Amino acid sequence: MTDLSIPMVRAEPAEHAAVERPSREALDAALAAAEARESIDIDQAVTLLSCSGDDLARLQSVASAMRDEGLDAVGRSRQVTYSRKVFIPLTRLCRDRCHYCTFVTVPGKLARAGEGLYLELDEVVDLARRGAELGCKEALFTLGDRPEERWPEAREWLAARGYSSTLDYVRAAAVAVLTETGLLPHLNPGVMSLEEIRRLRPVAPSMGMMLETTSRRLFTEKGQPHYGSPDKDPIVRMQVLRDAGTARVPFTTGILVGIGESLYERAESLFAIAEVQADGGHVQEVIVQNFRAKPDTAMRSTPDAEMTEFLAAVAVARIVLGPHMRVQAPPNLVSPAECAALIASGVDDWGGVSPLTPDHVNPERPWPNLDALAARTAESDFVLTERITAQPPYVLDGAGWIDPALAQHVAALADPTTGLAVDTRPAPRPWPAVA
Repeated sequence: MTDLSIPMVRAEPAEHAAVERPSREALDAALAAAEARESIDIDQAVTLLSCSGDDLARLQSVASAMRDEGLDAVGRSRQVTYSRKVFIPLTRLCRDRCHYCTFVTVPGKLARAGEGLYLELDEVVDLARRGAELGCKEALFTLGDRPEERWPEAREWLAARGYSSTLDYVRAAAVAVLTETGLLPHLNPGVMSLEEIRRLRPVAPSMGMMLETTSRRLFTEKGQPHYGSPDKDPIVRMQVLRDAGTARVPFTTGILVGIGESLYERAESLFAIAEVQADGGHVQEVIVQNFRAKPDTAMRSTPDAEMTEFLAAVAVARIVLGPHMRVQAPPNLVSPAECAALIASGVDDWGGVSPLTPDHVNPERPWPNLDALAARTAESDFVLTERITAQPPYVLDGAGWIDPALAQHVAALADPTTGLAVDTRPAPRPWPAVA
């Protein structure tokens, strides 16, 4: 449990200063506002993020009730969704140097391991095809940010195959997956311009990029986790979120809990996402992910996110983002019992889960077996329900959100009434060509 005798750290926009533990009166007032469905402000959110014990139970009750109201309103009572995916690590090279990352490596290590700088197109298609045979519908492309701007070897690899950039290659790989397997690409290529998002839109019904945090302190101060990583500037990442709305792309984002951010910064990040969603309507799901320390990283000795604090963050995310947002937490980063606690805190989506490939970002944490995940979900009196990479509202309003080039691909995998996934094993053929 969180020791509330330890002073909270609060980061105002211009400074980083410690403040006192919230008073009993402040906790009661913030909880009462949440229970009355009043709009809470950032200071109340900070107070709620400190909840533990009976206060956390009250907070979870509000969050879970709000989640249930949102699901009931769209005819999806007691459903927790997931996307059956295959994980495609297109390249593990990156120009950033995040202090907690084990996904990213360097060209020399890849060479010594006998691995290529990028997956070749035939390797990408083979992974996707094997996933399709297991009923997967999503091809999750994960890669580092613009590695060619740091590594000449990456530039040479791309040029030798006729590609001008990593994002150019991402597009070609997405086209190959669509054309050869019918799986729907979900692209996580990092920071993109509006023009780049628009160029990728016809080959991916959804995209994503974690905001992680709005804290520039964690980016500008030497020794902090995002120092030396140009793509982790929160100002830059917020612009990507706004541009995705301009481009009408169903978009996934989220926060990391426990990377050194203060409670104020954590609350600020959630309010920033809520503001982007209010403006663009395109944030299809928000991931609340707990930090897990990994060996061979600069943050290997940093304690994992404390569970009480993590559950409070999930519940506050639900309250700030409202009943109609899909709030997601990765099931492989917690224990089976903690899955139940996440559901009690307002989660209604487990994200992508693969029956084939590991979580390459968290390789030490295997995906739960889908039958086991269904059983865990049922223990909380919910039904595990499959969706596709785009969340149901965006599928059902396809003309507004899905590029016409993808309409047949999405229709082949989604139920036209619910927008959820249909069971297709093996995947239907032939697939329409994508330019």
